[in-house]
Amino acid sequence: GFVPLHKDGAELLFQVISDCYERRSLIITINLEFSSWNSVFGDNRLTAALIDRLVNHSHILIFSGESFRLKQSRKKQKLQ
Repeated sequence: GFVPLHKDGAELLFQVISDCYERRSLIITINLEFSSWNSVFGDNRLTAALIDRLVNHSHILIFSGESFRLKQSRKKQKLQ
């Protein structure tokens, strides 16, 4: 979610998710809320269709707290 996808890349990712829909398990990790996904995919309809397929039959886990990488970086700095 850090870098927006080119139109072709967004369509290819959509195709992968569509191919897996209701036939395979899929794990996705992202640090953006669904409301921000359009900034990555750049197309409202594609984003809505993608989210619709992902949330159907899904288990959504939301984690909160300090970034693990930030915590490790601070720990390293203290040791030096």
